[in-house]
Amino acid sequence: MASLRLVRHATLELDLAGTRLLVDPMLGAPGDIDPIPNTPNHRPNPLVELPDLDLDAVDAVVVTHLHRDHLDDTARERLPADVPVLCQPEDADSLRETFDDVRSVRGVEEFDGVTVTPTPARHGSGDLAEEMGPVTGFLFDADETVYVAGDTVWYGPVADTLASHEPDLAVVNTGEAQFTEGAPITMTKEGVAAFADATDAAVVAVHMEAINHCLLSRADLQNHLDSAGVENVHVPADGEWVER
Repeated sequence: MASLRLVRHATLELDLAGTRLLVDPMLGAPGDIDPIPNTPNHRPNPLVELPDLDLDAVDAVVVTHLHRDHLDDTARERLPADVPVLCQPEDADSLRETFDDVRSVRGVEEFDGVTVTPTPARHGSGDLAEEMGPVTGFLFDADETVYVAGDTVWYGPVADTLASHEPDLAVVNTGEAQFTEGAPITMTKEGVAAFADATDAAVVAVHMEAINHCLLSRADLQNHLDSAGVENVHVPADGEWVER
């Protein structure tokens, strides 16, 4: 059985086959990070407190990309230097400045009974996606398959991942993160609905109400899903465990 906890924003605890993974750790206190620039408001980040988190229980860390809302300075300071870190190849050199055991996931990798596979992701559209840099989603397979899509918009390769791997549990980063110009760079509420319609998985929507440029609230997302008749999406509170 897979267990998933939304810690805050995109930070997740994932238990699979007795292995606990910590995904995209942003561990700082409210206001530690400057506001995301060129955005509709200038509130310092994170916007909310960090729930209790037992770092001693973590077997490995997974980093989808190096934006500060997915790996902040506090995480680099608090996490043990010898914790295994799984990442996309583009981020390995930076992570090795902090961590001793950095593992680039280029294809199918094994970690402590869990199969880890990178998946395509696109952090926005057009030129903006190029400016945002590379980002990766990940599939984790043990007793069940969990798909963490990462910071991506809804586009063909995400749909292909759902179709080819048929995950049991899937996590989407929404919040409609955006700048003062251009389209959102994470899933919109319409994207979440389309994602959910394309899979039989239990879908968990995260990445809301913690960073200043994520403008979609949990309530607005839930209202849209209810209006669209989408029933397989759960919108957890910070700190909440989701059992599959």
